[in-house]
Amino acid sequence: MEDAIARPARLADLVAYQPGSVVSRVLLRNNGGVMTVFAFAQGQGLTEHSSPHEAVVLMLEGEARITIADDVHEVAEGEILHLPATIPHALQTQGGFKMLLTLLKK
Repeated sequence: MEDAIARPARLADLVAYQPGSVVSRVLLRNNGGVMTVFAFAQGQGLTEHSSPHEAVVLMLEGEARITIADDVHEVAEGEILHLPATIPHALQTQGGFKMLLTLLKK
């Protein structure tokens, strides 16, 4: 399997939108965490959930509404947002978006 980031690449080009779907591609996985790029098609999202690990979202394309507990954030292309461990969060979009999720394990 070819390493997706062993050479320069535009992150947003590593996944493609698929109507009605969320597409993901793991770029790197080790004991310290996981880096995954996602493409959320128009109207897609993730319902409220939590993780035992901290995470960072980097918005690559489009924009999303990310709710962390009771705080709502409109996150646009080029912006970054910290998702604290154990705090419920959800993601929603109207027009579709691509993001890099970096999950940090302790």
